[in-house]
Amino acid sequence: MLRWGIAAAGKISNDFVTAIVQCLPENEHKVVAIASRSQKTADEFAKKHGIPKAYEGYDKLAKDEKVDIVYIGVLNPQHYEIAKLMLEHGKHVLCEKPLTLNEKQTKKLIGISKEKNLFLMEAVWSRCFPAYKEMKKIIESGEIGEVLQVNVDFGVPIIQNERINKKELGGGVILDLGVYLLQFQQYVFRGSKPTKVVASGVLNENGVDSSVAAVLIHEGGKTAVVSASGTVSLSCEARVSGTKGYIRIPLFWCPTSLDVNGELREFPLPKNSDQFEYKNSAGLAYEAEEARKCIMKGKLESPQITQSESIELAQLMDKLRAAVGVVYPADSEAY
Repeated sequence: MLRWGIAAAGKISNDFVTAIVQCLPENEHKVVAIASRSQKTADEFAKKHGIPKAYEGYDKLAKDEKVDIVYIGVLNPQHYEIAKLMLEHGKHVLCEKPLTLNEKQTKKLIGISKEKNLFLMEAVWSRCFPAYKEMKKIIESGEIGEVLQVNVDFGVPIIQNERINKKELGGGVILDLGVYLLQFQQYVFRGSKPTKVVASGVLNENGVDSSVAAVLIHEGGKTAVVSASGTVSLSCEARVSGTKGYIRIPLFWCPTSLDVNGELREFPLPKNSDQFEYKNSAGLAYEAEEARKCIMKGKLESPQITQSESIELAQLMDKLRAAVGVVYPADSEAY
């Protein structure tokens, strides 16, 4: 059994715990502790989900010897410090995307996990969906020929949310939505790093990006065109185009179906009662089980989203932010 601790009691943590409880065997996964900034919030979350321990602050969670792994759902600027705290106290870590605010923090965190011989995974849950695994098989089989083009967009009017529109909260669509776009093209062109990245975007009054678009050029004439918006709704789908056909992926960040040259292939979510805050959150069970499988095998990282890929994602997000002009206080700090 993998014994989970949860850092933060927000909406995504609610969905993660609900997915574990509803979709995974209790003898393999059990949530044993929740920590939040306030005792009241932790107590309410614990009561709602039937969690035996509730802590104010994260130090006590880090020191709880009955916790094997911590799921981190705090705000972006806290990812590095809380993940570091948990690793330093011997806990495996599954940390919400983006893993950290920048490349420097990401490399430092991964270094700590290796030094401590602990599992660390960026929670890019998309990679664990059955539809992604099927997409990989289709691409590798040559069914749609040589893949030369990826088009993907993600637009949701969320820029007024405080965690998105404030720089001190690690705001902006690059870190919130853009990470999904970048990981998608990375997954399709796996093993290939972009040789050129051209990006531009729009900043809000607080100096964070409300929209961004980028073209990523790979060797062999391969191109990815990505765009994210926090101000308008976009199609929120991806298209992978090859010399013999295409794959269209609706809801590309949490897909339950693929359109392969006009043929629909469906991958239903685990059975659940749909008591979630976000779209298709039952799929969070996939990444929880991926973490358990890796830890049971003694792995320090997941082959679905490797630590080198997390570093590359951080590098790409840094490049997009630099192009748009978004600078966080953490960017000037040494690690």
